[in-house]
Amino acid sequence: MSRTVPLAAFAALTLLLQAAVPPSAHQAAVQEPWRVLEAGLDLGDFRAPVASDVGNSRITVLRIDPSKFGLVLANASAMPDRRPRTAREWATGKGLLAAINASMYRADHLTSVGLMKSGDRVNNPSLTRDNAVLAFDRVMDSVPPVQIIDRGCEDLEAIGPRYRTLVQSIRMIDCHGRNVWSQQPKKWSTAAIGLDESGRALFLFTRSPYSTHDFIDMLLRLPIDLVRAMYVEGGPEAQLFVKAGGIEVEKSGSFETGFFESDANDRSWPVPNVVGVTRLGGR
Repeated sequence: MSRTVPLAAFAALTLLLQAAVPPSAHQAAVQEPWRVLEAGLDLGDFRAPVASDVGNSRITVLRIDPSKFGLVLANASAMPDRRPRTAREWATGKGLLAAINASMYRADHLTSVGLMKSGDRVNNPSLTRDNAVLAFDRVMDSVPPVQIIDRGCEDLEAIGPRYRTLVQSIRMIDCHGRNVWSQQPKKWSTAAIGLDESGRALFLFTRSPYSTHDFIDMLLRLPIDLVRAMYVEGGPEAQLFVKAGGIEVEKSGSFETGFFESDANDRSWPVPNVVGVTRLGGR
């Protein structure tokens, strides 16, 4: 003979059972997108807030604590063979934990489009009209270890000399936290470098193509506390390589409107300049 359980009692029992069961690994992964590679170095994998019609619509973020890790600039123009390399090759050859495009480059496949210098090594001494300058390797402790100088509201001539390394590129988010990239129909894979509210550097990558305006809007919607960002490359040249914490990740761009309108690219392209990550203090 069947017995009917009152609906209220059944609901209460269900809640008790749910509370007693710990969340599954899958649920935990959904709730926490960050994977700790080392203390101060975290890798995030996020679903883009807006799906692309090409690729998997994922955004990869490497978060770097500058109190534990340093940024370095690597240039083909400073190498004996002057040969561009993939992000993986740059990282392997230089002993880096990660590497991402430093900026777009000229037709000579060596020279950055804008200002690029590191100490006495000058890849390009000339400033363009672009408003973002990544600054790191400070010469005094009174400034942040890394910052993105916004030439629209900050004085590069005053701040720049306080750092050994300067890399100029296109501003994506200004000093007021606003998306400053005009909307356009063109789309591409994107690599970018940003800063969060705590002053941590962020390496940002998506293979799925978006207009840069839309990509910035999505970055601002992610739970990464992004406050500034600059564009460093797009299309099949865009890339990110990470090898730390027992994992290895290599991301390569593909689609670019008017150039490579396909998701078929299966390799990282050699690039002349990258920003890499290294441990501080030889740990």
